[in-house]
Amino acid sequence: MASKEPSTNKSIFVKNNGWKYSVATRYILFLFLALLFYISLSSKLLPERYDIQVGTRSEKNITAPVQIEDSKATLEAQEEAADKVQPIYTYVPLRNDVLVTQLFDRIDRLNQDEVSVQDKIGIYRQELPQRVEDFVNNFIQNNRDNYPPELLEEMKKVISQQAYRVPEETFIKIPRLNPEDINEMKIVARDIVSRLMSETVDAQVPRAKVAELVSASSLDDRTSREVVQELARLSLTANKFYDEVATKEAKVEARENTPPVYINQGDVLVEKGQLITPELYELLGKNGLLKDEVNYWPELGVLLFSILLSVGILMFIRQIDMNMFKYNNSQVFMMVLIYFITLISMHLAGVLQSEQRMFVGYLAPVAIGVILITLLLDMHLAYFSAIIFSIMASVILNVDKGEMFDFHFGFFAAVTSCVAIFSIHRASQRSTLLKGGIMVSLFGAMTVLIMMLIQDSSWTRAESIYALAFAVAGGILTAVLVIGLMPFFEVTFGILSPLKLVELSNPNHPLLRKLLTETPGTYHHSVMVGNLSEAAAEAIGADGLLCRVGSYYHDIGKTKRPVYFIENQNNMENPHDSMDPKLSKSIIVAHARDGVEMLKDYKLPKPIRDIAEQHHGTTFLHFFYHKALRQAEEQGVEPDFTEDDFRYPGPKAQSKEAAVVGIADSVEAAVRSLRKPTVEQVESMIEKIIKGRLDDHQFNECDLTMRELDIIARTLKETVMGIFHSRIEYPEEIKKPKPDSPAEQQESVDSVKPESEEDSRRSV
Repeated sequence: MASKEPSTNKSIFVKNNGWKYSVATRYILFLFLALLFYISLSSKLLPERYDIQVGTRSEKNITAPVQIEDSKATLEAQEEAADKVQPIYTYVPLRNDVLVTQLFDRIDRLNQDEVSVQDKIGIYRQELPQRVEDFVNNFIQNNRDNYPPELLEEMKKVISQQAYRVPEETFIKIPRLNPEDINEMKIVARDIVSRLMSETVDAQVPRAKVAELVSASSLDDRTSREVVQELARLSLTANKFYDEVATKEAKVEARENTPPVYINQGDVLVEKGQLITPELYELLGKNGLLKDEVNYWPELGVLLFSILLSVGILMFIRQIDMNMFKYNNSQVFMMVLIYFITLISMHLAGVLQSEQRMFVGYLAPVAIGVILITLLLDMHLAYFSAIIFSIMASVILNVDKGEMFDFHFGFFAAVTSCVAIFSIHRASQRSTLLKGGIMVSLFGAMTVLIMMLIQDSSWTRAESIYALAFAVAGGILTAVLVIGLMPFFEVTFGILSPLKLVELSNPNHPLLRKLLTETPGTYHHSVMVGNLSEAAAEAIGADGLLCRVGSYYHDIGKTKRPVYFIENQNNMENPHDSMDPKLSKSIIVAHARDGVEMLKDYKLPKPIRDIAEQHHGTTFLHFFYHKALRQAEEQGVEPDFTEDDFRYPGPKAQSKEAAVVGIADSVEAAVRSLRKPTVEQVESMIEKIIKGRLDDHQFNECDLTMRELDIIARTLKETVMGIFHSRIEYPEEIKKPKPDSPAEQQESVDSVKPESEEDSRRSV
């Protein structure tokens, strides 16, 4: 959720931030969007005509209205078709079940011989792999008349490359097998190998399935299962091999079956600067390409249509009151760019279309725009944009010159767009985008099938197959394009999408690894704060994932001076016991500033940096202030400092997420200080923390309401009761000088005033 700027500073903020907050720029962007619509629609809705005469030179390229065969392009197409022929693989039955039977027969005979175990192990180590090689060589020798020599050589090479290496421990186990075990194992192994080799396979595929089949077999003995598993894998080989002869024949056939290439409708017929001959002039006239009279009414109609679409988007955004658009034109620019990319993709698919190949339009990734808008902007705007894209698709992908809109493509775009939004609106991994593309493919194909069934007589079998294939391919293409474009938008516009947040939450991130290895106590604290803040944020409709990830990094600055923070002090004296309280205060408050600098160095997004900088706000460090007062009193001097000198530098929380993380940070630290927390203690502690921050005006610059604070308190209470890890106890806010203690110093770290153990007992 985007954070709102403080109302008191909004006018100054907008004034000093250039084009991003300019109202004029915002309307210029929407005018540009209207122009984009006009250009996209005019090429389809306005007839293209030319004012030329015989003997003059054309001032622009004129596209061909009919198909003309191009012999040069036909030859190139034939070669391209040959290049696209996939390698052909031929199935060669090797009877691997016979091989595994021979292996077990050999084991049975050798195990009954009076040979030492070590000698048997050596024999198996050398003989078993050699028998596989001999089996293949014998097969090749006996089938030279049945298969081409090139195929047999390829088979020998592939099997040799994929030869399986039996583990050494298997050779040690084989001599211990008795004849009854070997006979039972042989039957199981032969059945497994026979089943796995019944299909055309590569060696690695069946070998991966052996363990599952052995586990499901009748073998009970562990050693028997392990030996069967390894010998079955040794006996399995590939049974499909590259066939060079068949591949060459397929290439020849592909060349022969390549249809002639034509200069398609829309291809250049007259180039710019070319002399117009009477023949060309007559050809242009027959196809209605000459301008007889001027008529601007169609242009006006398309212009008004384009403005209507743009104004509709503007009104919708105002209706839903999206703050991201209200205060930042970069979001509007990103939306316009997404529209541009989507419309360009439609036009590219339209270029491939013709009246004979209208089904190519289903390849257009019409859902790419709504997916990007859902992930980067707003789901409600995505649904409205789905309507706009459906209208545009029905025009751009229409090949019927007699109609303005094509229902087929409009309906197809509407269904796939809505399915795409529904599939990815909760995306937290980039793999979800691929799943969304698959859903678009399935529902796109279903939509095409529905139209086929309704208009049964209008579709040929070939058109139906092609239409379904292109619909499926369009969904996959949509996912691929979105996955490729997401990093561009995230980096260019500084967008912190859910997908990016999930990536930043990876424990292998350098900063999180540094936090874990150098400050394990702080790392554990950050994880617990992430759990609390996510639950609280989701309860009030804020961005829970941002809170979780922000919590992971909020105390990263403590890694610069870890020993000065009590959660990292294991079996050591607290250095603050012997330090000047002013110096201690400076060290403690510096962790927020240090964290922001480290996050900048690692180029983490601004919302994460804001949480690290704002989670303490301008809270008061009670302990060090009272310690300084006590020292001044003992020295008999007037204090040369005020309470403001012992506050965090801020700024205060500017967003709900930063405020929630700050509350969760204090709550987690406070509750862990209680040795045996009860519901009453936890509830009292949470209310005290929130009230303390509220009275200290820490929420004045974010848009948290009192109702939301109540929901946060209730959610934190429910969530925190599952956390009972031991933590040093915190004292009450110090009103009189007390002896220094590590717990008191930790109070300055978390800026929280929880109950002491004694007060906790009194409250029960």
